[in-house]
Amino acid sequence: MNGFEGYGELRVVPAAGGRELADWRAVHNAIIPTAVLSADEVRERAGRNRLEVAYLGGVAVGCSTVRPPDGETPAATVIARILPEYRRRGFGTALYEQGLAHARTMDAAGVETVVLASNEEGLRFALARGFTEVERYVLPGDTIPFVTLRLG
Repeated sequence: MNGFEGYGELRVVPAAGGRELADWRAVHNAIIPTAVLSADEVRERAGRNRLEVAYLGGVAVGCSTVRPPDGETPAATVIARILPEYRRRGFGTALYEQGLAHARTMDAAGVETVVLASNEEGLRFALARGFTEVERYVLPGDTIPFVTLRLG
């Protein structure tokens, strides 16, 4: 993926190898500190979801998850995460659009995303792209809810 004038070249690659999985995990855990994932949990997720990492030069600046529909959620779930210092440059849009294109190849009843409620920029990003809130939930032991949004 190219074309971010003034910011070098953004590359989005599958989180398939050890470095990419570690970078995906680092970005995820920085953005979602209430649900930190272990290396084993990330490997397990990579076996059932499409995980990608966005690099600017050699630096991981974001990651994404595309979850296929399952028995619990008939929609595909697309989550794009960009580290705060790299936001508002189009990287999140590029990562989101790539994930959305993949989700649309699945046999899904719509598209959803999930954002930590304290991530106000992430919520604004989703709402600006036509998502509407459908649910809030708190994981056991947490106090900050996650917000599920559905693409309208």
